[in-house]
Amino acid sequence: MLKLLNLLKDGRFHSGQDLGAALGISRSAVWKQLQHLEAELGLSIHKVRGRGYQLAMPLTLLDSVEVSAAAPKWPVTILDSVDSTNAEALRAIGQGTPAPFLVLAERQLSGRGRRGRKWVSPFAENLYYSLVLRIDGGMRQLEGLSLIVGLAVLQALRNFGVSSAGLKWPNDVLVGSKKIAGILLELVGDPADVCHVVLGIGINVNMQKADGVDQQWTSIRLESGKNIDRNVLVGELSAQLNAYIERHQLEGFSTLRAEWEANHLWQDRSVSLIAGTSQIDGVVVGIDNQGALRLRVDGVDKVFNGGELSLRLRDDS
Repeated sequence: MLKLLNLLKDGRFHSGQDLGAALGISRSAVWKQLQHLEAELGLSIHKVRGRGYQLAMPLTLLDSVEVSAAAPKWPVTILDSVDSTNAEALRAIGQGTPAPFLVLAERQLSGRGRRGRKWVSPFAENLYYSLVLRIDGGMRQLEGLSLIVGLAVLQALRNFGVSSAGLKWPNDVLVGSKKIAGILLELVGDPADVCHVVLGIGINVNMQKADGVDQQWTSIRLESGKNIDRNVLVGELSAQLNAYIERHQLEGFSTLRAEWEANHLWQDRSVSLIAGTSQIDGVVVGIDNQGALRLRVDGVDKVFNGGELSLRLRDDS
């Protein structure tokens, strides 16, 4: 099927006869493969008598040569389909693949966000990106790392025309109230010594419609009006990540704290912090030098951190 998709990806009409000749199969076999493309990958294909077949929208597929040239520091694996790039990265760690390395996919069948939420992952429209790093010296090296990744994603988005993007503690990138990107960090190994961290990033790139999304969302294309080459985006994101990670390693998170707070959309807003069945109401003061959230609760500043916390704007904010 992917050979057929590569023939159609230019968005032009191709006759069934030409497609069959290129693939060495009959026209009826071409028709069956087209049906599979629509059913399995969710692609829309126009069928016009006398002209042939055309993808409703041209596709730019991820290309290992282009990505490797754009992000030469990190060996890359590109998959057509995977449960999730983070899960694949964790399997590769278990098999002894040396870090750093990068895993990308055209689609995810079981994409995940924080707290087990589903991440909708249509074929060849968005970016599903997992970078694996080896961490020596224990958990202190991870302080504020997820927030650093957020800054890198934010800068990449702004360089692609999404000037109004901002951050939401701890791991979301929003445009107004609409989510455009999310971050999921997963740790494996000995947190007191040598471990690996997977920096999972999902960015809505060219998606214009989606079923099954349980929150407001947007994409680079919807915000910029332009179709984005995801290979170029991988290069820009990788460059930003490399720069921020190097600065984090050399200087620590405290030197980037002010930059993060300046880009926090909910700074000084009234919020509710949800932890299981508990709710704490307060006003966002900022973050501390470890990346924990600082809330003013009943006139007292308190610090909160943890992967299961959820932050929501209050109605009176």
